[in-house]
Amino acid sequence: MKPGKLELVAALACLLLNAPPGVAVEEKLEKSAPMPWWKTAVIYEIYPRSFKDSDKNGTGDLRGIIEKLDYLQELGIDAIWLTPCYPSPQVDFGYDISDYCAIDPLYGSLADYDSLVKEARKRGIRIIMDLVLNHTSDKHRWFEESRSSKENPKRDWYIWKPLKEDGSPPNNWVALFGGSAWTKDEKTGESYYHFFYPEQPDLNWR
Repeated sequence: MKPGKLELVAALACLLLNAPPGVAVEEKLEKSAPMPWWKTAVIYEIYPRSFKDSDKNGTGDLRGIIEKLDYLQELGIDAIWLTPCYPSPQVDFGYDISDYCAIDPLYGSLADYDSLVKEARKRGIRIIMDLVLNHTSDKHRWFEESRSSKENPKRDWYIWKPLKEDGSPPNNWVALFGGSAWTKDEKTGESYYHFFYPEQPDLNWR
């Protein structure tokens, strides 16, 4: 019985790979570099504010997450994706960050965060912090410096443009939540760009 086309293709592939049928693909996979852990990990997202309230004040917190680590371990997760819990005016549920180096008192303290990382590590669980770098809060010290004058060294850390002659925004760009993506700042008379709320000025990555 003559071999069919599929058998011929399979045999040719094995010859090209210099391996017997049925082994070529397996050996090739074994020789390939292992994938990074995050490509196969089970990652569990937690919004701290609504996850677990440890002190019964009506708001979830980091201690509450610690209390549930055994449960999360039983689920078989590899990592926790923690949505922003940095200090924030909470205009956009924490995505308007005013300090990247601390924890909002609403959720606890840096000591609580250290405990969370330590206890999670004991259970083989990684912690991934949601780091928002597209924009900051307008209350962040960087923006407060940037808006203080056109000559400030941090002026170009954000996107500033002069208004048109008629006082209208620099262009017709619209913010995600509606309205112009430009807001006039009375201090210098120029407009700053924000893709989201006016309280979330975009950082200048150009």
